[in-house]
Amino acid sequence: MPTYEYVCKNCGYEFEKFQQMTEDHLKTCPECGKDALKRKIGAGSGVIFVGSGFYCNDYKGANASLGNPTGKKPAAAAAKPAKAVKKTVKR
Repeated sequence: MPTYEYVCKNCGYEFEKFQQMTEDHLKTCPECGKDALKRKIGAGSGVIFVGSGFYCNDYKGANASLGNPTGKKPAAAAAKPAKAVKKTVKR
């Protein structure tokens, strides 16, 4: 369930509300009681995986090389030449 941000046009009160996507947006300000709430458009948040069963290289970031601490390619991968890609055009 996403967290939505609201702002009151009347008093300027801002708050966040944890709601289901199918719920109607709020209309009444909890601070002043007027029907002047506006739901803000937020950037949202990324998915965060928590718990066991995830690999250290699941995240692309500063610690992405933890699966390979040396940062070097394995000898077998380094010795293989790159394959040439042949493009064909259908007529």
